[in-house]
Amino acid sequence: MLPPVLYFLIFKYYPMANAALAFKDYNVMKGIWGSRWVGWKHFNLFFDNPMFWTLVKNTLFLSFYLLLAGFPIPILLALMLNEVRSARFKKAVQLVTFAPYFISTVVMVSIIMLFLAPRLGFANIALQQLGLESINFLGEPGFFRSIYVWSDVWQTAGYAAVIYLAALAGIDPTLYEAAKVDGASRLQKIIHVDLPGILPTITIILILNVGSVMSVGFEKIYLLQNSLNLATSEVIATYVYSVGLLNANYSFATAVGLFNSVINLVLLALVNGLAKRISNTSIW
Repeated sequence: MLPPVLYFLIFKYYPMANAALAFKDYNVMKGIWGSRWVGWKHFNLFFDNPMFWTLVKNTLFLSFYLLLAGFPIPILLALMLNEVRSARFKKAVQLVTFAPYFISTVVMVSIIMLFLAPRLGFANIALQQLGLESINFLGEPGFFRSIYVWSDVWQTAGYAAVIYLAALAGIDPTLYEAAKVDGASRLQKIIHVDLPGILPTITIILILNVGSVMSVGFEKIYLLQNSLNLATSEVIATYVYSVGLLNANYSFATAVGLFNSVINLVLLALVNGLAKRISNTSIW
């Protein structure tokens, strides 16, 4: 156990001490610990910023939209694949749904841009064939969230379903035999055998997903972002990058990142406690 313990101590726990940067005015010459303490200055600057509530709203809306859309689909996919009797067809579906996960973020965004291009994109060509006007999808703030969420669901659903398929494989076969003897239909087997069997796995993954609600993916949002869709695409992560890091305001960026982490920790603790009370399944 020594190598992984050392890994977490050196690369995870030791860097936590540098979160003190959020309470200092960072000076490159003096370093983190030599810089002047300023208390809650950077937190107050962020909270008093006119963009604060817009950033929080955009981050939460996008995260919960992704959670509501992306969480149940891998479960449904796994349940459907579990009912497939043809091994060849099952492997083909798994390959087709799993493959997009290996597409890099940059390539994925390029595909989205080409697909939704105002003139030559497949989506707009289809609209024109139907006699409708072209739409600048990435230039409309109202479309940004759906484009981000559903492209993410398409890319990750197959990978996420593997976890549930593994959980389904661990269900006692005698339960299916008993259900068959009792005359249960396929749907009844899913409701009364499959879902209870994978419920602990579903609960744990849900807790982890809610615990990272404020940490919505930066790279994809930043690459899809433009001046026309900023009203809905500007989230805390992209704001920190553009205002904190590009302007070398490292103390401010650390303060916002620490705020994000604290909110995630509170949400994780609340959902974990609620899950433990309701289902007796929790992380701790």
